[in-house]
Amino acid sequence: MSDHHHNVLLLGFTDPADCRRAYEDAMHLPGLRQVAVLERDAEGIVDIPESHIRGAGVPTVGSGLVGGLVGLLGGPIGVLLGFAAGAAIGNAAEQTEMTDGGAGLIVLSSRVDSGRALLVVDLVEHHAEPADELAAKYGAPVERISAEQFAEQVRIAKEKALEG
Repeated sequence: MSDHHHNVLLLGFTDPADCRRAYEDAMHLPGLRQVAVLERDAEGIVDIPESHIRGAGVPTVGSGLVGGLVGLLGGPIGVLLGFAAGAAIGNAAEQTEMTDGGAGLIVLSSRVDSGRALLVVDLVEHHAEPADELAAKYGAPVERISAEQFAEQVRIAKEKALEG
């Protein structure tokens, strides 16, 4: 793999405990953006016992700080109001991203059979080897979907949900 590729990797597991162990290892993959474990129990209930978003909270705090700096022009009350307004704007942006991420996990839940688990890894890969080594370590098949293709799948699923 040359340059870099933004991919969503899906690693299937027959044993949810192995998936959770792989989740811990996946946290150290270079270029990691997000990682989550999807599990379906014997009754068909889907659970997300583990998830991580790299940099979560940064937009909220960063926007708050910028708002606070702008608020310096208005004095102490301006700093407080500026920080609050900036944080609210940053948080709104983060919530939109989290909603899209949740929709992606809902789309993927159909790929998880009862008693099995799926490790979902969103990362920018410069080389395929680290993720391939992780999959090999756990004997898990790995499927790569480009982030653009995955986003399109999620968009189509959202449209269908709104129609129905």
